[in-house]
Amino acid sequence: MPSVKPEISLKDLDKVDIRVGQILSVEGVTQSDKLVKLTVDFGDFQRTILVGMKEERNNPKEIEGQQALFVVNISAREMFGIKSQGILLDIGYQDGIVPVLAQPEKPVPNGSRAG
Repeated sequence: MPSVKPEISLKDLDKVDIRVGQILSVEGVTQSDKLVKLTVDFGDFQRTILVGMKEERNNPKEIEGQQALFVVNISAREMFGIKSQGILLDIGYQDGIVPVLAQPEKPVPNGSRAG
């Protein structure tokens, strides 16, 4: 079992904006073997978020329509000419298992904050 990361303060955790978003669409990024482009609805706004899941799922489109947790206040990053404006939180990747989405236990309004 991996060790716990270094301790952070509650003030540090408060800097991270984690929200529920509904995945509206999943499109392959043709120039990449790993990336797919998600269009995500956060209620008051939508974002494009690139995720490396092509090799992890037989059909990445299976997550369309689902809600998941995303970090929305991370610096945007451009890859293959597409600006990624957040990070999808998943469970398992860091531990070498096939990742699954970090999701609310029941539907909540898009844009709801975690924490």
